[in-house]
Amino acid sequence: MPDYIEIILRTFGAFFILIITTRFLGKQTLAQMTYFDFVIAITMGAIVANLAFNTHIKAYHLLLSFGIFVGITFLIAYMCLKSQKARKFFAGDPTIVIQNGKILEHNMKKMRYTLDYLNQELREKNAFDIEEVLFAILEINGTLTLLKKPQYRTVTRQDLWIASSPEYRLPIEL
Repeated sequence: MPDYIEIILRTFGAFFILIITTRFLGKQTLAQMTYFDFVIAITMGAIVANLAFNTHIKAYHLLLSFGIFVGITFLIAYMCLKSQKARKFFAGDPTIVIQNGKILEHNMKKMRYTLDYLNQELREKNAFDIEEVLFAILEINGTLTLLKKPQYRTVTRQDLWIASSPEYRLPIEL
């Protein structure tokens, strides 16, 4: 078989293997990825890319490697689901960067998180002044979660003692 036909077939095969595997491992957006998930995705992509274009390596060797890697990933994901220690080891812990309105510089230094980046993240959460923030936590996926001080929080129907009727169906577009 000519090399270009083999590469075409391998590329299509690699693409579908990667799609099927990502569906099998679960749904997650890039913004929700932890460092562990990111490393897994990069490594799986590298193995599949080699399957697609590296004709010097036998396809079944790469498929075996990929299968073992997916199995290890699934096993680690299962361990993380069952064990908090495993989850903490592989995913890490959220880090508090603002506590009781005070910036915790030592936590920011440990993560190499700058004040400029903190201010940018706060602005994206509609907190233009650090004085508005009671707590800010850097989550394991890199997003910043914050709790504003009570005087800066949005008023809800419950705050105004306005009754609301429960909704029993999911709104959908027609």
